Amino acid sequence: MVETAFVDAGRKRASAGSYLRLARPKQWTKNGFVLAGLVFSGEAFVPSSVASALLAFAAFCALSGAVYAVNDVLDVEEDRKHPRKRLRPVASGEIPPRAAVAFAAALAAAGLAAGFYVGVGVGVSGVAYLLLQALYTGVLKHLAILDVMSISAGFIIRALAGAQAVGSPISPWLLVCTGLLTLFLGFTKRRYELASLGDGAAVHRRNLKDYSVPLLDEMMNIMLAATIIAYSLYTFFVYANGEQIFMMASIPFVVYGVLRYMLLVHRDGGGNPDTLLLRDRPLQVTLLLWLAVVMFVLYFL
Repeated sequence: MVETAFVDAGRKRASAGSYLRLARPKQWTKNGFVLAGLVFSGEAFVPSSVASALLAFAAFCALSGAVYAVNDVLDVEEDRKHPRKRLRPVASGEIPPRAAVAFAAALAAAGLAAGFYVGVGVGVSGVAYLLLQALYTGVLKHLAILDVMSISAGFIIRALAGAQAVGSPISPWLLVCTGLLTLFLGFTKRRYELASLGDGAAVHRRNLKDYSVPLLDEMMNIMLAATIIAYSLYTFFVYANGEQIFMMASIPFVVYGVLRYMLLVHRDGGGNPDTLLLRDRPLQVTLLLWLAVVMFVLYFL
């Protein structure tokens, strides 16, 4: 009876802001990988390509928002046991589960419509992303290592969609770098969850019982080193001719960026890796400087 009253009250409190939080706009920075194709294709100053890339970005924001909304419904009981996630709109009773599912369906439909409007390749990538998320939610999220690999695959799909949006082939090297970097980010997220939840980690996410902080530290170190090596080789082999050899000047920013990220994850027990980029000024400045160097080499040399 008390629970029913709580949920009824939640229905009255639901607002546009509540539904926006349900879509987790702070997580939309992940969809920035969609824009990689625009930058590296040499189309960043072509208005039509910029418009297509931005619409593809918006499509994936809608698709990822739909996935987050559905996950909040499916994980509502676990979220209510989590010190931070219990405040999410569905777990707190602010938005009823049925309303959250309807909102997710609307976002998914809008995202796919926008994707297919940009191009068939973008729309197919959107479908592949949703299928991957369904497989992740049903099976892969419970399997150690495969859970993080599937998260990484989602970022690779984003990068492929961005390349499709501007009608340009994407370098296999860039896909490798994207995969390695996002594996690193995925393991940092698992480490944060394990460290912040302590003994109750396995209650919230079953596969956390298969991880340990020392193991995740080793995995992070491997992925960090592999990311730096792969990106360095990418700048040497892909841009070895002419003035573009100066692409290697972007390597220090990548090195500092991933090491800074690692520092933040370890500092004071770390912080939520999902929002580090939004909170840390040195990371933001490093990203902008890296982008400036890349664009200068690609467009002005």
